[in-house]
Amino acid sequence: MKISIITATWNSAKTVRDTFESVLAQTYHDIDYVVVDGGSTDSTLDIIKEYEPRFQGRMHWVSEPDKGIYDAMNKGISRAKGEVVGILNSDDFYTSNDVVETIAKAFDEQSSIDAVYGDIHYVKEDDTSRLVRYYSSKHFARYKMRMGWMPAHPSFYCRKAVYERFRLDGNAIEGFRGNPECAYFNTTYKVASDFENLLRMIYVGRINTYYIEKDCVTMRMGGASSSGFQSHKQINKDHLRALRENGIYSNIFLLALRYVAKVIELVKGRLSSK
Repeated sequence: MKISIITATWNSAKTVRDTFESVLAQTYHDIDYVVVDGGSTDSTLDIIKEYEPRFQGRMHWVSEPDKGIYDAMNKGISRAKGEVVGILNSDDFYTSNDVVETIAKAFDEQSSIDAVYGDIHYVKEDDTSRLVRYYSSKHFARYKMRMGWMPAHPSFYCRKAVYERFRLDGNAIEGFRGNPECAYFNTTYKVASDFENLLRMIYVGRINTYYIEKDCVTMRMGGASSSGFQSHKQINKDHLRALRENGIYSNIFLLALRYVAKVIELVKGRLSSK
């Protein structure tokens, strides 16, 4: 089974080497690696070109202006050649060398599943050995999406055929900022298009998912979804919009419930890092 990994980059020179090294270190080798660069102005392109030969034909990349990370993800999925697709951000890296192998094994053993997901953890931006928060997807359930819950998206691997089945009609979305033919993610959302995408597939589409009890990805703090009060305010706004547009009732009080779990995760992270 070929697995496509999508990495979107833009001025990622400080972190992308860790991302590339973690893909190269994977014990599973039937990988199709798609790198979508948004026209970086730092040394990101030089690093991509440096690493390309080391992938021995498994890396394919493009560099051109895009309309944000979700547009880049759309481009990546449209180019993916694998039966299964996952996304590894350019400031993240695999936590261990057997992550992709574990994911492939789950699909092999559970032939009826459409997608798998696991756990991730957040670290300090300037110290990747310093645990800040552990995000476990173990207790995720479909109904919890009404409260803004979702599986850890960096650990989510889905059959490409499912992405195609639930692709949006970009021409019908007012203000869509991407190629209408590859609208897997709705680029009119500012920070939570990943939530809307999973909501559409898991809650509305009721695809078959399977949880892997494994820490899959190490994430640096400071990304679009982890950068303070304004970010969380926008996330809640996007979540409410996504729920409404998919015909699912929720409200700001239901969404607030998930922050209790986040506080517990943060406390556990700080205690375990001492």
